[in-house]
Amino acid sequence: MTVLILTSEEDVTADMVVAQLHERGVPLVRFDPADLPGEGALSAEYVRGEFRGYLSTGGRVVSMSGLRSIWIRRPNEPAAHAAEPSAWLSAESGQALYGMLDCTAARWMNDPGAAAKARLKPLQLRLAHLSGFPVPATIITTYPQVAQRFAEQYRQIVVKAVSGKPPSDPPMALPTTLVPPDADFAGVAAGPTLLQRYIPKRADIRLTSVGDQLFAARKVSDPGQVDGRYGDTGHNWKPVDVPDRIERSVATYKRLAGLAYGAFDFAEDSEGTWWFLECNQGGQFGFVELQTEQPIAEAVADWLSTPV
Repeated sequence: MTVLILTSEEDVTADMVVAQLHERGVPLVRFDPADLPGEGALSAEYVRGEFRGYLSTGGRVVSMSGLRSIWIRRPNEPAAHAAEPSAWLSAESGQALYGMLDCTAARWMNDPGAAAKARLKPLQLRLAHLSGFPVPATIITTYPQVAQRFAEQYRQIVVKAVSGKPPSDPPMALPTTLVPPDADFAGVAAGPTLLQRYIPKRADIRLTSVGDQLFAARKVSDPGQVDGRYGDTGHNWKPVDVPDRIERSVATYKRLAGLAYGAFDFAEDSEGTWWFLECNQGGQFGFVELQTEQPIAEAVADWLSTPV
């Protein structure tokens, strides 16, 4: 049985898992949807109630009936590498590819439908509350007066992107930024704005959940640091134990979201409380493994190679 990995050629994190699968002797095919059509090809037959499907790339062919698991890592847009790319061709290729894969008995990390919903920040916040995580007070609004009242109530607040990084070339970073309480919120009317109570933190926490396994890492924050993703504080990630409450909440969150994998970010305050910030359904883990030596790639390979 074969493991299918959907990702780009330059995905170093996927390379770590590929190496683990090779050590186990597990057959795998690495496929970038951007290569379809072209370097990648597919064929699906629906005849007399039967389904047969095939996917090929780099001279290798895999039958849909022979798939054990499918790992969606960082795939490019379907047909992005086509000779004449277009929105129409991308939509056609994506429908064909993911629709065919959905006809298999393979298990997903993560299911595309669940993953798409899990990216929605408003839903993440709701699921975090339902799962029992401590969550900073948050609003998403286009009403300037609502934003103003929120700032007056909590005094120290931050503004974040609702959807993450915008599609741009070169990619544009949008760090979480402190907003003074006397700011002019008129611009909120121009587009949905996410405002959140600022949590003064002593550390950033990255918790990577692979199936039932949890790998938590902690990095000390500098005083007043807002966004731990940007800037070099001189501190490294180090392994940390997961509190029982957080472990239970992670399990509940993933069950509600339908996820097999999730990368959770928390802000640890001066009292040791882990405040939920987000869950990235396709978050990176390579940088954490390299600094902490936690066997995350091994855990992913184990999950992908386990029989359904």
